Amino acid sequence: MEWRPATALSGFAEAALALTAMMYWYSYTMTTWVDRGWDAALSGKMPAGVTDHQLGFTALVIFASHPLTWAIAYFGVEGSVRLLGATASGTSLGILPLFVVDKVFGKITGRAHAKTGVTMETSQGNVSSYLGAVGDSVMTKFLRSVPDELSFVRNEVEEILEIRACRKKTDWIPPRVVRYQDAYYRLEADSRGMAPRPFHYQLRRLERGVPGRNVLLYSPEQPLIREKT
Repeated sequence: MEWRPATALSGFAEAALALTAMMYWYSYTMTTWVDRGWDAALSGKMPAGVTDHQLGFTALVIFASHPLTWAIAYFGVEGSVRLLGATASGTSLGILPLFVVDKVFGKITGRAHAKTGVTMETSQGNVSSYLGAVGDSVMTKFLRSVPDELSFVRNEVEEILEIRACRKKTDWIPPRVVRYQDAYYRLEADSRGMAPRPFHYQLRRLERGVPGRNVLLYSPEQPLIREKT
């Protein structure tokens, strides 16, 4: 299952629907509450001298503090974060309300007791992954695009390829196999470093490799190559 396009599409749809709902809700509430304010003023329920600016400001305050306004704003922010995470860092984030509904349904049906592998550490890891994806998305927006830096470390036993990139690489999760030119490497680890290339990957060259659908093809444009011994 290719989750990245599905996450990007659903995140865009969520943000777009939230924006449409917010525009409709704003138009409806402002018109309704201003009309009600004028009706109250004309009927003598408000002090004399009330202006349309005062009624409009009051309606705006009510709109900004209404729970439905905050709920719509939440879905707009969540959709934007999910879209940004999928397009910028390749992270697939789910919809939180649906996640909560799934958990409640699992509690009711007893499905949660069958999942003995789900622990507090897993939940904390999911939260950390979510926050990390958001941080990566925000960070890359302020980084200029520069070529990847490749460092080859060779000795009598093995060859290590270290890659430093300014953008996170999609699906580069250890221990995936990566093909660069005619050589195959196994992704050993990934980490974070300093700008302008904060995404670091360490790969170990394999003696042989076989092309396949699971092999990641790596073909950077004009990389900066450094040789180490």
